[in-house]
Amino acid sequence: MPALIDTFTLSNGLHIPKIGFGTWQIPSGSDAYDATKTALDLGYRHIDTALAYGNEASVGEAVRDSGIPRDELFITTKLPAEVKTASGARDAFEESSRNLDLGHVDLYLIHAPWPWSDMGSDHRDGNVEVWKVFEELYDAGRTKSVGVSNFAVADLEDLLGRTDVVPHANQIRWFIGNTQDETTAFDREHDILTEGYSPLATGGLLENEQIAEIAAKYDKSVAQVAIRYLLEKDVLPLPKSTTPSRIAANADVDFVLSADDVAALDALEDTTN
Repeated sequence: MPALIDTFTLSNGLHIPKIGFGTWQIPSGSDAYDATKTALDLGYRHIDTALAYGNEASVGEAVRDSGIPRDELFITTKLPAEVKTASGARDAFEESSRNLDLGHVDLYLIHAPWPWSDMGSDHRDGNVEVWKVFEELYDAGRTKSVGVSNFAVADLEDLLGRTDVVPHANQIRWFIGNTQDETTAFDREHDILTEGYSPLATGGLLENEQIAEIAAKYDKSVAQVAIRYLLEKDVLPLPKSTTPSRIAANADVDFVLSADDVAALDALEDTTN
């Protein structure tokens, strides 16, 4: 499926497959191993995990067992949102590296600008401290690119104003009706790739009748239209599933939405909350 082969090019020239396989909320052990192995067997070459997910070791094992050459794969992991010190960042990266056991990381992200237990709190100084460690890891080639997750414009502006390396990616919650236009525009202006997690709104879009009407025109599912919509917007989707048929279907998005249908999807409001 070409959608799994096509790539975006990050600002440093690194190619990243246009669809990633997300592993959020997939338990470690056989669940994470089997889902990751299935995705790889089906042609996915971009796997997204995080230390906070608790499944890095299972993901890494599935990648190693796949037999796919390491240089054909793109592996993302993340620094826990609670870590805002240089020493903590170094320790967490070493832990992720041990868990994955895949050599270098392709993309390393700050999971959030603040701890999940204190969302919206001011940790700008901590983010800068952590980012300088990211720059060290990047310069050393231990991660091929660096980025952030859940950063809004104000978070990005502060980080860019006080550090040297502009994030290569910003992974945010992004789906039809919740397109974070201000942040997406800022990313684009600064050549930061926007990645969209929860492209199906954690299942919240699947019963949407308006999207279903559009999907019927293409003989596709709501999920496939929702994922294709991100690609039409040059946003990298990270669909997640543990069901083999859905893992396959989520990558079967080699069709083009008409301008009118994109406009109709643009007009939809977020009804998932």
